[in-house]
Amino acid sequence: MKKVVLILFILALCLSAIAVAQAGPYLTPLELKPPGQMIVNMAEYHNWYFLSDSQRSQDVHNIKHFFDYGADAPNYNKAVLQGIDKVMATAPNGGGYFVGLRANPPESPLGYDLKFGKYSLLTPPRSTSYCSGSSYGVFIEALNIINPRYSNRMTAAQLEACRMQEPDGGRRDDDIKLWGYWNDDVWGIHHALIDYTQMGEVVAPYAAKPGDFIKIMWSKSSGHFVVFLGWVRGANNQPVAIRYWSSQPGTNGFGEQESSISKIYSILFVRLTYPDNITKFDPDYKVNIWNVMDAGYVLK
Repeated sequence: MKKVVLILFILALCLSAIAVAQAGPYLTPLELKPPGQMIVNMAEYHNWYFLSDSQRSQDVHNIKHFFDYGADAPNYNKAVLQGIDKVMATAPNGGGYFVGLRANPPESPLGYDLKFGKYSLLTPPRSTSYCSGSSYGVFIEALNIINPRYSNRMTAAQLEACRMQEPDGGRRDDDIKLWGYWNDDVWGIHHALIDYTQMGEVVAPYAAKPGDFIKIMWSKSSGHFVVFLGWVRGANNQPVAIRYWSSQPGTNGFGEQESSISKIYSILFVRLTYPDNITKFDPDYKVNIWNVMDAGYVLK
């Protein structure tokens, strides 16, 4: 009798493992362990993605990121680079940068009507943008490129969770659904792409490639949400600066910018690796935003 029970138990485990394997890469939140803060000694690593002189010489408002970086980008990062070009093309001169929570008309994360398939996510009250909005626009456009039918496979609740506005056109607060988590002031990149949708993976700075999403925490000011383009090489083959695409005052909205590593307190890279999970996430899932407060890499 005991042997029969043991055999049945083993059979059940095997069937369970098969079911999990067939379910795809979507994991439960408990299986995703956020990183603690890590110190990266830049001298110990030698595979940084350094920019060429031609890449650094491009106009900050160019729309050829896929052409310039696509060959070096992994998997779905290529679509992210195409997404940059699509967003950038809506405002060839940057479109303007503006943040004002109490402004009238209200601030706009993006300056154009962003759509997921045919579903509208934003009717912009302004033509300007800011960093998290620009990177979110790139994310959505990348999904449209990877699979134009994603939105057809999503529930109404999932699509609504992707919206950047409330139904009345008002501002969607931070930490409310997908855009709200993305727009979180601290580690929104982790909350949105890993905790909430489980669409991405954390990447170490020395393994970063063009098209990775980044949250930078500055040493003397607030953070910045950007898309990685590459490192600037310094003495002894160590990075001295980082180049990225986002929306910021220095580029009048959308555009490329370089910042010295000396200005960075910590940095977190997340790569889009499981885009199909946009059709599987639970829109009602509540992220514990305090769970990754010490996440990020410190560059030394």
